[in-house]
Amino acid sequence: MSNKLVLFNIVALTFACLALAYEPAPIQDFCVADPNGSVKVNGVACKNPMQVQAEDFFFSGLHLMGNTSNAVGSRVTPVFATQLPGLNTLGISMVRIDYAPWGLNPPHTHPRATEILTVLEGTLQVGFVTSNPDNRFISKVLQKGDVFVFPVGLVHFQRNVGHGNAVVIAALSSQNPGAITIANTVFGANPPIPSDILAKAFQVDSSVVAQIQAKAEAKAERGLIPGSDQEREGRLQPYAIRSSRRKKQQQQLVDW
Repeated sequence: MSNKLVLFNIVALTFACLALAYEPAPIQDFCVADPNGSVKVNGVACKNPMQVQAEDFFFSGLHLMGNTSNAVGSRVTPVFATQLPGLNTLGISMVRIDYAPWGLNPPHTHPRATEILTVLEGTLQVGFVTSNPDNRFISKVLQKGDVFVFPVGLVHFQRNVGHGNAVVIAALSSQNPGAITIANTVFGANPPIPSDILAKAFQVDSSVVAQIQAKAEAKAERGLIPGSDQEREGRLQPYAIRSSRRKKQQQQLVDW
């Protein structure tokens, strides 16, 4: 009996240690991101603390209006650990989002963060959808000074329903929250998701799927995909690079 009790305590302690291993709280004053670090970790390797400067904790630019001249009429200016190295391991970040009249921040999710948003200018319709099986649509129109929260992982959007430009500032509970834009992910995947799979999933004809995928490809050929994850994170890639990668992936499939 005593042996079983000892074994139980060991197992319980092991799981407790595993749980603590996933605790995001930092165990040092800071861990300024070192983009040149060769060590691969869950996040970004730390810069030598003795080389850290005030600039590592500073970002300037959120007073500037984002260029909303794109297909969806919105622009996200991120302040993640890639833009502000001092955010690394601190579990927080922020963005500025600009919207042209009737501009849309398309339905998307942040797989690693809850988002809280406050309206600085304009009038926004915001909303999110709960998970299966209910899929409830929860929506509200926000005015200047209003605050709204989007729970982690849920599909959400914002749309400018005013006559002028709109601006928000949002905080996210991760230094790298990630963004999965639904339309880009489903119809602009690289390489493409087979059209028959999407046709069955959306209960439409394959020709409809092919048409939407062709539009996504055409946008890529013009250089950049507005609203894409790469754009949100400030890591835009020329189409030539993506096209080369796509050809390489397709060739690997053929070889396999």
